[in-house]
Amino acid sequence: MVLVGLGAVYAGTDYHLGSLSHMGPGFFPAAVGALLAFVGLLIAVSARAKGAADLGEEEKAPEPGGHSHAFPDLRGSFCILLGILAFLLLGEWGGLLPATFAIVFISALGDRTNTLKQALFLSVSMCVIAVVVFWWALQLQLPLFRWG
Repeated sequence: MVLVGLGAVYAGTDYHLGSLSHMGPGFFPAAVGALLAFVGLLIAVSARAKGAADLGEEEKAPEPGGHSHAFPDLRGSFCILLGILAFLLLGEWGGLLPATFAIVFISALGDRTNTLKQALFLSVSMCVIAVVVFWWALQLQLPLFRWG
């Protein structure tokens, strides 16, 4: 997250940044990139602190689901990467709504505590927010639906 955020800041500086009252085309990508990098740092710090606290615990038996801590759980990472890929493909070939639904639904399945019903509700909610924010308010030039 930190590297992607810093990459967005770097890419945003290729455009005019402007100011808060007169934002240029590079302001939004640079600001979102900076926030992404900051959140990535916070996640890394909190994970490091949690990892240090867990070092004192003795080795536990496998969880009831049969999962041991010997191998990392890659379900979340796989779902997030698959969601991003689906967003890229559907954004190009399907439009804003299918792409938004796909990235949220697939990524939500990466959390083992989410049910299909919760992932569906979250996906539909984010589609409504995407329409209001990106299509209506910001008038993003990505159609809601596009086939082909």
